[in-house]
Amino acid sequence: MKVVLITGAGGLIGSESVRFFHSKGFKPVGIENNMRKYFFGEEGSVQRCMTELRAECPLFSDYDKDVRDAEAINRIFSEYGRDITLIIHNAAQPSHDWAAREPHTDFGINAAGTLNLLEAARNFCPGAVFIFTSTNKVYGDNPNGLPLRELETRWELDAGHPYFQNGIDETMSLDHCTHSIFGASKVAADIMVQEYGRYFGMKTAAFRCGCLTGPRHAAAELHGYLAYLMKCAVTGREYRIFGYQGKQVRDNLHSYDLVNAFYHFYQKPRCGEAYNMGGSRFSHGSMQETILLCEKITGRKMKTAYDPQNRVGDHMWWVSDISKFSKHYPGWSLTKNMEDILCEIRDACLV
Repeated sequence: MKVVLITGAGGLIGSESVRFFHSKGFKPVGIENNMRKYFFGEEGSVQRCMTELRAECPLFSDYDKDVRDAEAINRIFSEYGRDITLIIHNAAQPSHDWAAREPHTDFGINAAGTLNLLEAARNFCPGAVFIFTSTNKVYGDNPNGLPLRELETRWELDAGHPYFQNGIDETMSLDHCTHSIFGASKVAADIMVQEYGRYFGMKTAAFRCGCLTGPRHAAAELHGYLAYLMKCAVTGREYRIFGYQGKQVRDNLHSYDLVNAFYHFYQKPRCGEAYNMGGSRFSHGSMQETILLCEKITGRKMKTAYDPQNRVGDHMWWVSDISKFSKHYPGWSLTKNMEDILCEIRDACLV
């Protein structure tokens, strides 16, 4: 039986991957030690999600191990060996703000942990496809150097700008900018994933994602923007806006659409690729616009507070240009826009 090894199996993308590939007849093997609870408290815990996965997916097995523990990772890889045909690496410290508290922890998980997995794959299943959930934060704050105009509810580019129609592509520089500690550790991992593809000929890809979201996100204030926003809208909790007058623009990608992209890559893999991946113009909005959409969906006014200090390295405007991936994999497409996603999250909050 084909094995898909999934790190961060209890997280948003990890759990979506378990369910998706289980339905395709794979045996999902998860690595999950619930570090989200350490990062974000009980609200960020994935324990409930892991319990659900074990109940719903009879082929699923999991290991409570840390990706920083190279010996433990090697033991898991040696157990399954060449039966592992796909690795989906999601485990991460995902927060700008948290990373500055413990840089060693952040870099150990994001960078060194990724290297541990790449080496294990090279030694035990070199023919496997290796997919890394990277981030658009590898570009640091370079997007803030774009010629943005302040409109009533958003920052926006002029219609004649090369990035206006489709968003930011992979040619944007990763250099000469502020990344945040989190962004820097993800750059290290992203480049290493590409290097194992280019240097060793492994089938690797780094998906540089914008905001990832969905109804199963264990969202907290420091991570999980869209799900946390709707949680606040449903419960009446105050939502804090950090900087940029709440006009910062984000694209939002449903977890299913991302994992389906992984599946397309798996079926026809390439070596050492990097793809910008997000909701693109199909699924995007500013903070102000998204708050209004939450109010429309819930039928209630949100409580908000404004902190003029933006998060270090945060983007004023990000829309992913997904043209490269779409050209390589024309059978894949986005299926869920912002309103679709927010309605799903609302329904999950009401359960």
